[in-house]
Amino acid sequence: MKILVLNAGSSSQKSALYDFQHFQDSDAPLRPLWSAEITWNTGTATAELHVETSSGAEYSSQFPNNDRKSGMLQMLQTLWSGCTQVIETASAIDAVGHRVVHGGTITSHALRIDTQVKATIASLIPLAPSHNPINLEGIELIEALLGPEVHQFAVFDTAFHSQIPDAAAIYPGPYDWVELGIRRYGFHGISHAYCSDRMSQLLGHEILGRRDLKLITCHLGNGCSLAAIKNGISVDTTMGFTPLEGLMMGSRSGSVDPGILLYLITEQGYDATTLDTLLNQQSGLKGLSGISHDMRQVKAAMKSGNLRAKLAWDVYIHRIRSGVGAMLMNLNGLDALVFTAGVGEHDSEVRSAVCQGLGFLGLTLDEALNQEGTGDRDIATQDSLVRIWVLQTQEDWQIARSCWSCLG
Repeated sequence: MKILVLNAGSSSQKSALYDFQHFQDSDAPLRPLWSAEITWNTGTATAELHVETSSGAEYSSQFPNNDRKSGMLQMLQTLWSGCTQVIETASAIDAVGHRVVHGGTITSHALRIDTQVKATIASLIPLAPSHNPINLEGIELIEALLGPEVHQFAVFDTAFHSQIPDAAAIYPGPYDWVELGIRRYGFHGISHAYCSDRMSQLLGHEILGRRDLKLITCHLGNGCSLAAIKNGISVDTTMGFTPLEGLMMGSRSGSVDPGILLYLITEQGYDATTLDTLLNQQSGLKGLSGISHDMRQVKAAMKSGNLRAKLAWDVYIHRIRSGVGAMLMNLNGLDALVFTAGVGEHDSEVRSAVCQGLGFLGLTLDEALNQEGTGDRDIATQDSLVRIWVLQTQEDWQIARSCWSCLG
């Protein structure tokens, strides 16, 4: 069985093809036969496509940046033609899984796509205007290319958090908000779900019977969120109604006092558009440091004596520690603290700084292990009461496995 994954974002389109012919659910993640990424370059005339296969073949090209449909079509055609061909024809694809950012209160981790599911995705565009339209575009392209009979599944980034208790999900505003669907949905759910399943494997717990495994997963990339996971179920998370809530991020503010926004509107003349740009694009590491949303550049400036960069670092670490404390309260214990995504996987200094504030849990980082190694690894000391893991998040694989489970 071959499953294609389309993981569309506002600035990139990632895809992968997996072969489940001999896969068992207890196995480690499969390596894709074929993987591709399109980068939509803002402010330039061309987009870039790069494709590679498990056998080592590679292909790159450029095409007009404003023609998403033809770019995606060109990407998919490399599956069955050229130096990166891995299947004979498009008909060899048994199913297609799509990452969909917002699924509202849909509780199933993966849903077979039909007219009703497409309508639901479309109805949630106001809550994810940069993502859900692109997800629909990919679904329609597959229908046109492979025909309406191909199995397509939507895997929602919000679904993993759908079982969060109302006490954690409901905002303390008027009850009208509840009826309007204003609640904590949570995001990065596919990544948090992957980390939960992978840790269940690595710590010897059964995949679907996690036997009271308690985790805090730290997805630290340009976007950042934490999740408290108990028995494989998310019981709390830091992102909320939108991905803006929670931790300080690359260019997003994370949580701020709503009174600040009222002040900016009434006293400084800000409107909704200005606030949206300010909170999503001009805040976080970028806003405080005045340098960049990239943690590497912020750290370089900090080490050169830049006080704003040092302030950005201090606030960033403080917010993560505070968030970990909040997640801990809903778990009644902790088996492992997990770091993943770009910063979480690759920045040993961030991991070290976060763990330094958590020694009271009996958590002890092995600095030598923290500084070296690649891939999935335990970086806690042997006598640490809480394990500390670095995981390479694999969202595409999680999407593919969810589709395989539905078909199975």
